Amino acid sequence: MNPRRKSRLSIVVFVLLGVAVAAALMLYALRQNIDLFYTPSEVIQGKNDDPSTRPEVGQRIRIGGMVVEGSVVRDPNGLKVRFNLNDIGPEITVEYDGILPDLFREGQGIVAQGVLKTPTVLEASEVLAKHDENYVPPDLSEKLQQVHKPMGVSDLRGESERDRQEKALSSDKSEDIK
Repeated sequence: MNPRRKSRLSIVVFVLLGVAVAAALMLYALRQNIDLFYTPSEVIQGKNDDPSTRPEVGQRIRIGGMVVEGSVVRDPNGLKVRFNLNDIGPEITVEYDGILPDLFREGQGIVAQGVLKTPTVLEASEVLAKHDENYVPPDLSEKLQQVHKPMGVSDLRGESERDRQEKALSSDKSEDIK
């Protein structure tokens, strides 16, 4: 191998080694900031019922489930709220100090992000209320109707006037054949 190729090969090896070390350091630094998603059953029993996969106390996690009916307790002197969250199994207690979303209520699905204080208590830093995926805000619905009507779309499901005309023509043709 001539010296020129040898120097090029060593440069390529050093660059690849540098990229690998940088990627490893970046992943190591981000490891502490990763929020893993759990359900209340997975927090208690572990993922796939494996106790070794349970989150540790002090770990940042996201937990999603339904707010248990009758479990919401509000502090009369502040914004602190405490409620239970469950899926199909055990319950987790969530403590939150802040303003809850407008869609938050008992029996509603939520996602809470925070730090696990004890194996069954999460101190939440953020609570997100989930809503029906078919929900369209009224303002947006009006704007969509204004935009889609001139284009010939009669509703938000995407059926255009042309589709309706073709459907009517095909049904008329089938009636004429009979």
